[in-house]
Amino acid sequence: MKPVPLILLITMAVPVGAVADTKKPVAKWTCADFIGVEDAFKPKLIYWATAQAKADKPEVATINIEGTEKVIPIIIEDCKKAPQDSFWQKLEAGWKRVEADMKSFEKKL
Repeated sequence: MKPVPLILLITMAVPVGAVADTKKPVAKWTCADFIGVEDAFKPKLIYWATAQAKADKPEVATINIEGTEKVIPIIIEDCKKAPQDSFWQKLEAGWKRVEADMKSFEKKL
């Protein structure tokens, strides 16, 4: 077996194991569901959920690594404060904050 397919297989298997405790679609998760995921997998889950959220918007179909790295701690912190809230809504709100901050920064330049 070639190394690339093996790495791809491992990459796909690891996140599934990290969230195996819940059977709900991620879009219906509460923050408590998200917080219950192992810390090492939370950033991967946010990257994946962000891609899913933007899947129907081809104009923003690029990966915003800088923005995603900024939104990760925001979502984690917000979900810890309100575990009963919707993870998906926290994801969307976190992105709105990051995008607003980025636009504000660009205007200052």
